[in-house]
Amino acid sequence: MTTQQSTASDDLLALERQVCFALAVASRRVIGLYRPLLDPMGLTHPQYLVMLALWQHKSLAVRELAELLSLEPATLSPLLKRLEAIGYLTRTRDPQDEISLKITLTPAGRRLRKQALDVPPAIMDRLGMEMTELKDLHRQLTEVIERTAPFDDAS
Repeated sequence: MTTQQSTASDDLLALERQVCFALAVASRRVIGLYRPLLDPMGLTHPQYLVMLALWQHKSLAVRELAELLSLEPATLSPLLKRLEAIGYLTRTRDPQDEISLKITLTPAGRRLRKQALDVPPAIMDRLGMEMTELKDLHRQLTEVIERTAPFDDAS
């Protein structure tokens, strides 16, 4: 090990030691693996996350969906408009709460789920990771999410 490498490995501010850097690069690269799988479905990765939530919950208020996805409703709105424009969901006023928008899958949105079933195994294959490794990684990332939750509102 050279002196420069030794100094970098001891430096708390060395780029390669930063968890935030590793998470950012890993996130970009993993999301990039999804692009060729989602393109034929006409979805971006954020839209895919919306569809996953709706396939699981069938119908949600915008605020519920935003909470599930850890997004602001204002960030979610353009995604929903685009998914509505391509015919995968509808946005309607909730009769019980006129302020609330209810998001519901269309028949085309429900049918898309069948095609999406191919995505998780393809991602596993592209990552070259076994299910146990991915479950461990998911558990660790979920723990990071939970531990950082109290800081969400911190400015």
